[in-house]
Amino acid sequence: MKLQNKIHTYTSLLLAVLLVAIHFSVYFLFSQLSINSRKDQVEATAENIIRGIQRAPASVAAEDLLRAYVPLDGMLRLMNPKGDFLPPITSSSEQSLSLMKSAYNETRQVRMITHENKRYILVSVPMIWTNGEVVNLQVTESLQPTMQTLQVLRIVLVAVTGIALIPVMISGRLLGRLITRPITSMIRTMKEIQRSGKFKRLSLDATSRDELVEMGETFNDMIELLERNFVRQEQFVSNASHELKTPLTIIESYASLLKRRGLQHPNIFAESVEAIHSEAIRMKDMIEQLLHLAKNEEQWNVVLEPVRLTKVATELKATFENAFARQIHLDIQADCIGYTDENKLKQLLFIFLDNARKYSDEPVRLTIDAVGDTPQPCIRITDRGIGIPEDKLSKVFDRFYRVDEARNREEGGAGLGLALATGIAQAIHAHIGLESIQGSGTTATIILPSVPK
Repeated sequence: MKLQNKIHTYTSLLLAVLLVAIHFSVYFLFSQLSINSRKDQVEATAENIIRGIQRAPASVAAEDLLRAYVPLDGMLRLMNPKGDFLPPITSSSEQSLSLMKSAYNETRQVRMITHENKRYILVSVPMIWTNGEVVNLQVTESLQPTMQTLQVLRIVLVAVTGIALIPVMISGRLLGRLITRPITSMIRTMKEIQRSGKFKRLSLDATSRDELVEMGETFNDMIELLERNFVRQEQFVSNASHELKTPLTIIESYASLLKRRGLQHPNIFAESVEAIHSEAIRMKDMIEQLLHLAKNEEQWNVVLEPVRLTKVATELKATFENAFARQIHLDIQADCIGYTDENKLKQLLFIFLDNARKYSDEPVRLTIDAVGDTPQPCIRITDRGIGIPEDKLSKVFDRFYRVDEARNREEGGAGLGLALATGIAQAIHAHIGLESIQGSGTTATIILPSVPK
């Protein structure tokens, strides 16, 4: 069943049940009040008859006295323990009541009885007769007028229930359409996106601020995010394909050269092997960086813990100097402890140190310090190299972006190092910044979170 039909059915059914319950309660309370009121009236009539009999002269015959008090639609009866004390006296319309069996009651009783499918109120009251004998005065009155009133009330309530259900069903239908309209629009838009392969957004009522509009805005935000990621993914694949194509072309060219002339010319053989080896290493590094960039943040397996930065910097300095024979000046302004992942931090520092090595011939300075009002661990890597033009400084963290295409290729870079550094910094909650003056050098700043207290 569609959501619109469910809303229509459930709301109509619920309101119908509530309406019937309310009308049933009204009928039940009104009928109880009416019957109780009738019982009180018959009981008061019995008391008046007893007082009238007790005040009547002794010369008046008992049958005549009772006939004066007989109800218009009922019966008077006097009974003693042996049975009827006097013959029952009935109104002309209720003569059949005289055939009804009755019994002597020692106590006062007020109850409802049924005779020939008709309902009556019976009041039995003990009294002392004029001769001193204790008898029962039993007054029986018909409930027919009250039942007729209740019958009219039943008809009215059933009619009102039926009439009220019409607007209830119409409002349920309108409510279902109102609620499902944006959902239907969303489904239609999603099917159109699926069919055409193009991202589309919902048209929203800017004046409304209800949850349905909020849901539509969330849908549009999600589509925008998907579109942005899709474009980035396309760009990423395009750039990766282009970057991988270049070393493969070089390898293919040198392999062909080796095949044609390598055995006859040793110098060509050595040059070709060196070029193939160099391009293979560059391609391997590029693929590793691409695989890192393709991972989600959750896949980084980051373990944050207190890490002494002096120890990390000292180990990295020794490793770097041995690997690249490049001197690093370690300047410890403060012995800081950062809350980070040690391996990821080393990887991040290695990226900046490697860049400093590639674009500077001077020793690199590695500084450990604390910055800010609430001092945070800070690492600076400074080189005295060629620097980065100011207008290109904001683009160097983009994937595959190269400040100097020719120089980057010469150094073996693919424009992925700083993009990878951005991903690592986000994973370990570090803030990175880059300051550079063209011709004077570059300083990379890494600010780490403090250890939580």
